[in-house]
Amino acid sequence: MPFPPPSHTPPGVPAGPRRRTLLASAAGAALLVGCTSESDSTATSSGSPSVAERTRARAASDSTGLAQQYDTAIAAFPVLADRLSELRAEAVRHAEAFGGAEPTPASTPTSASPTASASAAPPTEQDALAGLAAAERILVDRRTKALLEVPGELARLLASVAAAGAAHVYLLTEGAK
Repeated sequence: MPFPPPSHTPPGVPAGPRRRTLLASAAGAALLVGCTSESDSTATSSGSPSVAERTRARAASDSTGLAQQYDTAIAAFPVLADRLSELRAEAVRHAEAFGGAEPTPASTPTSASPTASASAAPPTEQDALAGLAAAERILVDRRTKALLEVPGELARLLASVAAAGAAHVYLLTEGAK
């Protein structure tokens, strides 16, 4: 049986995750991964990339692709620039934290990441925001699943970036209302 929305929720506003819920989830994820003492090995004995190295490279690529999606939305809808520029900057910082390079802003996106869903700009501002929220949600899920497969320090970084992504989803969807 679902819980009824809090009494302070105005009628017609959908009940969704609250900031406290997002913060509590992020804190719980950080605590879960914070108790490991494994080292962050970068290659297997055969010289092939380790799971940690592949995960780190994919996370950097995903964040770079996400920043490019933000670039596309900002170029298509300059009115959204104030709202999206800080979220784009966060995606760039995440790419750099994973060892990636800062993407160059471009008016036409490149499809460097599986999160880049289309090369054309979305038709409306709402579609642009929905597309960005969906891309953030995909990365949150991917990074949360990867937590169990990587050593401690990388797991903590993934948890932190996933928590930030969840907050971005909130800001792109619920925060707009």
